Amino acid sequence: MPDPLLYEINTRCWLRHLSERAARPITLGDVPESEISEWRQAGFTHIWLMGVWTSGPLARATALKYPGLRSLYSDTLPGWTEADIAASPYAIADYRVSDVLGGEEGLGQIRQRLNHHGLKLVLDFVPNHLGLDHPWIREQPDLFVQTSIELPETFAQVTVAGTRRLAHGKDPNVAAWDDTVQLDYRLSATRSTMMEVIQSIAERCDGVRCDMAMLLLDDVFASTWRHFPAINKEILGVEFWAAAISAVKQKQPSFLFLAETYWGLEARLQALGFDYTYDKELYDRLAAKDASGVQRHVLGKSPEFISHSAHFLENHDEPRIASLLSLAEHRAAALVILGLPGMRFLHDGQLEGARNRIPVQLLARSPEPRQAGAKQIYEQLLTALGATAVGQGHGELLRPRPAWAENPTAENFVIVQWQEQPPAFDLVVVNLAPHRSQCFAPLSIPNLARGDWILKDLLSEDKFVRAGDGLQNQGLYLDMAAHGVHLLHCQLAE
Repeated sequence: MPDPLLYEINTRCWLRHLSERAARPITLGDVPESEISEWRQAGFTHIWLMGVWTSGPLARATALKYPGLRSLYSDTLPGWTEADIAASPYAIADYRVSDVLGGEEGLGQIRQRLNHHGLKLVLDFVPNHLGLDHPWIREQPDLFVQTSIELPETFAQVTVAGTRRLAHGKDPNVAAWDDTVQLDYRLSATRSTMMEVIQSIAERCDGVRCDMAMLLLDDVFASTWRHFPAINKEILGVEFWAAAISAVKQKQPSFLFLAETYWGLEARLQALGFDYTYDKELYDRLAAKDASGVQRHVLGKSPEFISHSAHFLENHDEPRIASLLSLAEHRAAALVILGLPGMRFLHDGQLEGARNRIPVQLLARSPEPRQAGAKQIYEQLLTALGATAVGQGHGELLRPRPAWAENPTAENFVIVQWQEQPPAFDLVVVNLAPHRSQCFAPLSIPNLARGDWILKDLLSEDKFVRAGDGLQNQGLYLDMAAHGVHLLHCQLAE
């Protein structure tokens, strides 16, 4: 199966932008055909419509009350009004599509159109918590983490039925999300109820991005909520994710599960059935311009881990990569994440060089200066990659060898060999350093010595001819400029 190329879209901002451009309301049900055609032509396989579920007024009030958030809105959208602010899309009041966005009918229509073009629809699943407006807070309060005593200041609370104090959703390393209420995964009733939710979502899309997925691991959950005993002590035995993923895939074997996860728990979630997990360490090293750290990371993990990782330069939680890297750095980092085995993950605005991260509560994009040249970079990369085996065939990370003794610059390279239709193959080559670097790339293509090879760089006009016996015995010698990139299509000379 080809490696996915995922595009995350801030649905509420995107539809408002389309509506303003068309001078009429645009919903999911009548998105212009040109939008879908552009995604298909760019090579995307999956479209993540972030933030389609219904939120409510209590969560929206939280989004408006904090000076820190209001300041972020002003930085991003000067002159904003309260009409530009909604609740966080991660404070869900109902797993139904908001009527403003086109409702369930609109969702079904855009899914059908995406599928017609060979694209898959990905939606959010926020398993850890629900929004303050969710009816279960009143109707099924037993599903939530709670206590009858006053909660410490570090755990904000919702009070229901007089003496029940329900905890807000929480990551153990940050303050509580006080527009949410924490579900209790120590209870079989909570797990079975949320199993029904994920199965309901799965009927309406082709994959889910699971928010903060590691918080549901049994040991993580027990540690986070150790001061709040469950209502009933139960022995559950099976991790929630193993049961949920298995249940969905029994009905829909190709359904995609993507986990937002951190803290070195990625391999555990992959073992529980996730198709892909966030590769945050790769992102951190690329954003920090740590060339040798990037190579150590990708070569230090197993091929299975890399091929089940989602590689990205930004998403709605991270700063815009164009605000962190120069154009040359951006181009090199982009080819790394697009050239690795696994999920390739791009974000709304990234392809145009947007610099301002949009808070998830904002409903509008703001006009802003873009990184000049970013659009051309992505157009060139995506077009060129579409003509190669990258993401289609077998990808293998190569370990560069020093070009000569006492030359450490081989540690700055990321090199990936791809092959789909032998004997031809493709090489993704990136020098992440801010200086010239050299190495030998030890190719693993069988029978390289059968003849000479023509290496054409699809990102430039360069063409090289190399003797097969040299490639087989020594590898491919590379001498590349600072932040240099190659996408080499390699074939036997006639």
